[in-house]
Amino acid sequence: MPLVRLFILVFSVLTLGVLSLTPAVHATQILPAPKQVSKHVYAWIGPLDGPNEENQGYRMNMAFVVGTTAVVVFDTGYTSQMAKEMVAHIAKITPLPIKYAINSNSQPHRHFGNDVFHAAGATIITSEEEKERMNDMGGMFAQFVAQATGKAAADIKAPNAPVETLDAPKTLNLGGGVTLKVKTVGATHTPNSLIAEVPSDKVVLAGDVLYSGRLLAILDVSNTGDWIKAYDGLRQYKGYTFVPGHGEPAPLSAFEWPTYSYLTGIWTHMLKALKAGHGADKAVKSFDQSAYAKLVNFEELAGRNASWAFQQAEFASF
Repeated sequence: MPLVRLFILVFSVLTLGVLSLTPAVHATQILPAPKQVSKHVYAWIGPLDGPNEENQGYRMNMAFVVGTTAVVVFDTGYTSQMAKEMVAHIAKITPLPIKYAINSNSQPHRHFGNDVFHAAGATIITSEEEKERMNDMGGMFAQFVAQATGKAAADIKAPNAPVETLDAPKTLNLGGGVTLKVKTVGATHTPNSLIAEVPSDKVVLAGDVLYSGRLLAILDVSNTGDWIKAYDGLRQYKGYTFVPGHGEPAPLSAFEWPTYSYLTGIWTHMLKALKAGHGADKAVKSFDQSAYAKLVNFEELAGRNASWAFQQAEFASF
């Protein structure tokens, strides 16, 4: 083989080897760089579509808070790969250890990255009710994640349960006067959701207590009446920026229509329908949701939301 051709061949092989290694080592596949919300708070503000092969489950907001001695993560992502990318992004911003990871609720996109953060040294925190649902639904959630992301079922496993459950408000000290005040707010989207306040930055990480841009989801484990009470509880944070579970960070007023008005509208309607003796079919069909039709996921969720809200109102009336 001529020397020139041999050189070209060797160069090509070496180049291809470098290129093939680069994505695995350096490039992130799912997440963009996080946005800085305030001095100490960063967040990934996800798109609003449902989980699919293209977005690999990145369709929600996740956040982290940086002090002078430690980092805390708020929600751990939809897959272990996403969680690994979160860890890599955080490492680019700070060398500090990730001491805590909070699961704001038991939906898979809030906790399926737990094992990655546990391996990184973080204590995983949620409420007892959310932990119980994670344990009960882990296998089914894993199937959902695999199906949504186009993975083989054997490749997706439910993570281990959180290490610590919250039975009272807890303050996490991150150093430099930066604290995270974590508490439960009761049954909202899920059985006992958590929120976190960063007083130094006047930021509240609200998780799926708040939605904008897409229609909120009322589930079989939701409690519409208590969700309204939880929202009212957020009014105490005057002048704060709220990072919702879905949508852009904003003052609480930005969520008044897509979250509070929707919840109070559907709840009031169902309670009145029950009082009038209407059955489920009439109550659901008579609730006019057309004002919310432009929100993402409206077609998929509107009817289901009304059905679950009726059942919850019926249960509450006993």
